[in-house]
Amino acid sequence: MTRVVLVTGASRGAGKGIALALGETGDTVYVTGRTEAELSATAAEIERRGGTGIPLVCDHGADDQVRAVFEQVREAHGRLDILVNNATALPAHSSGGKSFWERPLREELKPLEVGLRSHYVAAHYAAPLLIAAGGLLVHTSAPGARSFLPGLHGPSYGAGKAGTDKLSFDMAQELRPHGVSVVSIWMGVLRTERITPEVERALTGTLLPGFESPEFTGRVIDALARDPQIAEYSGKTVWGAELGAGYGITDTDGTTPSSHREWLGPPSEFTEVVPNYGEFLSNRAED
Repeated sequence: MTRVVLVTGASRGAGKGIALALGETGDTVYVTGRTEAELSATAAEIERRGGTGIPLVCDHGADDQVRAVFEQVREAHGRLDILVNNATALPAHSSGGKSFWERPLREELKPLEVGLRSHYVAAHYAAPLLIAAGGLLVHTSAPGARSFLPGLHGPSYGAGKAGTDKLSFDMAQELRPHGVSVVSIWMGVLRTERITPEVERALTGTLLPGFESPEFTGRVIDALARDPQIAEYSGKTVWGAELGAGYGITDTDGTTPSSHREWLGPPSEFTEVVPNYGEFLSNRAED
């Protein structure tokens, strides 16, 4: 059966690459974003690769537009097999050496508004469709959830990524009884449209480690969704490179991306607790 997939923020960058990789499997892939021309180009490339691409213009900062997207999916299919929550908005300019209180507040709040908040809103409207399919909810995230790189990460960026990982964990607890898995995936340094070969060569091994393509994460998500043991990952945050290595997945250039665990640390972890303190005391007494 053809899967129904929706990737948010798929006009370009990570979302586009993920959508293209999933389109190669023959899936019906809805792609959302604010720019109609770029979305249409993504959808056309999905079609060229053998999938069905459906562009839906959507500002993920507008809840009514998000609701309309999932209503359209419901009317057409009645289910959603995979939702990739990827849409995000970053400050328009780099920090320029300024501290958070010196930077424009409106710009700095973007990762919390179109990012953390928009992930929640999309998951809210998608949940009944995911439950109907016993599907997979993926949040794209990053090691900024636990680490700080001057000039690249700021407090709002880090809070957004950390919140995304906790969002995945908590949503997994409530969706698990309904057969839906939720996973937060840390992507590596991405080779997007903005990274020229010259820039990549200049940065690799100096400021940054090696790059990976956005399509690699899409291949990882595809393998994860097909894994009969997928429930074991639900609620977890994982390095995409490590998950991909376990599945034997290579990048578009045939390489095997490495995680940056030794540099940036392990993924976020959260504590599984028993339902109430009385049960906790009872279990401790039995031990």
